[in-house]
Formats: sequence, structure tokens, C-alpha cells
Amino acid sequence: MKKALNILGSLVLLLTFAWGCQDDDHSFGELTAPSNMQLSYEIVGKTDQNPNGDGSGNVKLTAKADNAITYKFLFPDGTSEVNGTGLFTKRFTTTGIHSYDVTVIATGRGGVTTTAQITVEDVLSTFKDPETTQKLTGGAAKIWYWAASEVGHLGVGPNTADGNNYWPEWYQAQPFEKAGSATSSCLYNNKLTFTLDGNFIRYSLDNGGATFFNAGYVSVGGGSQNEDTCLPFNTTAQKTVSLEPAGSVVAPQHTTGTQMKFTDNGFMGYYIGTSTYEILEITDNRMVVRAVQGNNSALAWYHIFTTQDPNGTPDPSFNTLMWSDEFNTDGAPDASKWNMEVGNNNGWGNNEQQYYRAENATVSNGTLKITAKKENFSGYAYTSARMQTHNKYDFKYGRVVFRAKLPSGGGTWPALWALGSNYTTNPWPSCGEIDVMEHVGNNQNVIHSTLHYPGNSGGNANTSSATIAGVSEGFKIYELIWSADVIKFYVRDTETGTPTLIKQFANSATTHPYFNWNFFLIMNVAMGGNMGGNIDPAFTQSTLEVDYVRVYQ
Repeated sequence: MKKALNILGSLVLLLTFAWGCQDDDHSFGELTAPSNMQLSYEIVGKTDQNPNGDGSGNVKLTAKADNAITYKFLFPDGTSEVNGTGLFTKRFTTTGIHSYDVTVIATGRGGVTTTAQITVEDVLSTFKDPETTQKLTGGAAKIWYWAASEVGHLGVGPNTADGNNYWPEWYQAQPFEKAGSATSSCLYNNKLTFTLDGNFIRYSLDNGGATFFNAGYVSVGGGSQNEDTCLPFNTTAQKTVSLEPAGSVVAPQHTTGTQMKFTDNGFMGYYIGTSTYEILEITDNRMVVRAVQGNNSALAWYHIFTTQDPNGTPDPSFNTLMWSDEFNTDGAPDASKWNMEVGNNNGWGNNEQQYYRAENATVSNGTLKITAKKENFSGYAYTSARMQTHNKYDFKYGRVVFRAKLPSGGGTWPALWALGSNYTTNPWPSCGEIDVMEHVGNNQNVIHSTLHYPGNSGGNANTSSATIAGVSEGFKIYELIWSADVIKFYVRDTETGTPTLIKQFANSATTHPYFNWNFFLIMNVAMGGNMGGNIDPAFTQSTLEVDYVRVYQ
């Protein structure tokens, strides 16, 4: 009875709130929630012989409700679609036969909603293109830029069933052609990041604050010009990219046969009213795409992208080995190179749970091993080690290379980093902190690279991350490029392997003085704390294994 009264009370409160809204504002008319919601679907290509469809993964969804104005479809891959028809064809991309729960929110007058769910059962998707996925994302995350130095990096031609339908016959931009005017130079500020997130490809576009709009779409950016122009436009929302069989008129010998479809009106830098781009060519560092303009199916646009930033400069050349530890002598770490830190130091400012002991760092069989253990010592439940080079090797600028295999387990927090040598007179974060690599066992295979300085420290630090497979199963190379002009963080599998850029940061002694004095190196494994998070109760021990540390200048 008490539960029934509570429900009745909630219902009365809800009705009172609705009545109060009507009293305050009659502009919507009667607030009527959509009712009699009916959901249905049709798997494209489903027959008696093919009960799971034609393998495209396409499903035609239908939603109907009385008094509904719009329908919002929510899909398990995090994407959504809003329209007023209640009709939408969704392509489910997980290879194989799978079922998917789809939620539909019907919105009526005044924003009142009704929600229903349907399970789309046993859909077959056979298309997959692992080679394109690898080249597009690098297996983790990859940044693409306009190939501004290449003729035809932006071009247009006819979209016809035959003839010249695979290259920009009518117009090809000359090298850096768009850089000469404020109405077009924003094009070269684009950074297109493709990230492999499990079975999904995520996409983000950093347009530097402005997008280059085709003349037919300037109104989308709030402009009124009748010409292509740069306009302020927010592109921060992450999109999902699905790879599909291309359905264009381009002959097979001129295309990869794969197209990208971006969710939520995603686009590749130049706004032409489409979210579908056919990949004509793709290598590890160059990509050519073709897209049909949204409001003019007679036009096919061509874009060329590269992994080289057109606004950047080649990495500074640091090739002279100035300092290293190859960890070839068994025993304790070399005391002429490393200081061993001891204690908890009030959680090291991060609520860390470990007590550092020199004994937890040993050298054997050619590697340094920093081991975090679950053991009671000096009032703490965990021990580990932290070592640094302050006053034994302090330096400014260079290339720092760590080859390491990371520990695993919930609560582990290994780091390879550097701190400003003036930290005693210029307390953190004013001394500056450069985190070449941080990892948390509660988020396996995600690598973080971060800068801390006044205004951007702790939880507000200038940071980025990438998903790198197998960081605790094998050795990876973590690299810092640090000069008076730039700070870059890389991860690579081998010394000659293709690097994955995690973060690039413009350095400046004028605007950021915090990275233009001496720093020293630190290696440690923390347990728990602000970033490490909850420690797995089953954790016993795990090891950060370092093959070498090298500094080149």
C-alpha cells in the first residue's frame, strides 16, 4: 500500500507539473504525448534462401505513433538519426549474423516524448575491409591533412556513368592555392583523426574554428555569400565511420571499391553536403577520395589527404646520442645515473597507495624491472619503485626514447616522464611536466601523453591518447621530440616502424616558458590514486620492464 501511495503521489506531482507548464505557456497548445507507437523493420535482401538478408547489413526501420512530430533512432554503436518520417535505413556493420536493440524516441507537441524499443534479429553483414581499416587508422589513431602541396588536392569533375568519372577533369587546385586568401585558407587547418575503437572507426574533425563551405551551402555556416568561403563552424562532435561497398559509377580499376559513410552529417573538411566518400586510393600516408555533391549529383569532388601536416615542419633532427642506460649490468640500477626515491610522500600529490622502495627496481637479463607488489610495508598495502636522474642528468631539448613493456592489472599506473629541474624554486606546475607515456591498467591498451603547466595541470592538463594494442604483451617504443618550437609524442612497434603520433604541441618561449629549461627523467609504477583508479582486489604484482632509455640531441 505504501508503494502504491508513492506511485500515486509521483503521478499527481507529474500531472501538476504538466498542468503548471500549460498555465505558464499556451503557445504549444495541448501537450499530448505520442501514443500507439508501432515499430517494425525489414532486412534488405531477405528471402527464403537468404533469411538473414543480402549481407549488406542494411535494415529498413519504420516507426509510427499518433501525435508524433519527430522520431529519433538510437543504435548500439552510439549513432543516432532524427527525422520526421519515421523511416530510416541503417547499415549494421559487425561482420557475421547479429541482433541489435534499437530505441526510438517519438517527440510530440511541446517536446513530450514516448520511447519504445525493438530488437532487429539475425542480420547478416559480410563486408569487411581490414586493409583499409589499418591504413586509415594505423591500427590505433591516425591524423590526416590536406595534401596542400599536391596538384589536385581539391578538384571537381563530372559524375557520369562513363567517361572521365574518376579524376577532377574540370578543376584541380594548384599547390597551396587556397592559402592565399582568408576566405579559403582555413581549409589547410583541418586535422582529420580516424581512431580504431574496438570494432568501430571513430572520426573527429579539428577545423581550427572555421570550415570552408561550398557556395551552395554557405547558409549552413550562417553566411549569405554566393561563393566558397570560410565560416565559423563547430565540428567538435565525434562521428562514427562505417566502411561499405562503393556504389558509384567508377570502374573497378580506378577505385578500392570501399566507401566511407560518416554519421550525423560528418564531412571531410570541405562542406559539400554529403557524408559519403569513396576511397579511390589509400596507402599508409596518402588517400584519395571522391564524393558527389549533396545538392548537385552531376558534380564529383576529389580530395587528396596526407599524414604530413601542411602547416608543420619536419621533426627537428636529434641524432647524437648524449646519454643512455641500456640496463646490461645485473643488480641494482646504476647509481651514477639514477636516484631512487623512497616513501609515499603524502600520496605524491595524487592519493597514490604505494610505498616506494629501491628494492623493487632491479636489472637482469638486459632489462630494468620495476615491480609493483601487493605487500604490507611501513603502513601501506603496496610497494613499487620510482627512479629519476635529477642532478645526474638534466637536459634541455632533444629526442627521448624509451623501449618498454608495460605492467597490467586494475590500479596499476606506470609512467615514463620528465619534470622541470627547477621544481624546488618553481613549484609544480610552474616547473612544467612532460609525460611521454602514462597508462592505467583499468583502461588497457590506451596510452596517454600529456603536458602539465599553469592553467593546464592535473585533470585539466593538455593531453591526448591513442589505443595501442599489446602494450603489456610486448615491447613498444615511446618517443618524445622536444625543441624550442615543438613537442611531439610518438609510439611505434619497432625502431624502424611507422610511428603513431599521439600529440603535437607548439612550444614557445614567449607564450609557454615552462618547457624551455632543463628537465630530468623519471620512471615509476604507481598504484591507485587519482588516475590509477580502483585497485583490483586480486592484484598481486606486475612489472614495468624497460629495455633502454636514450637521449639524443
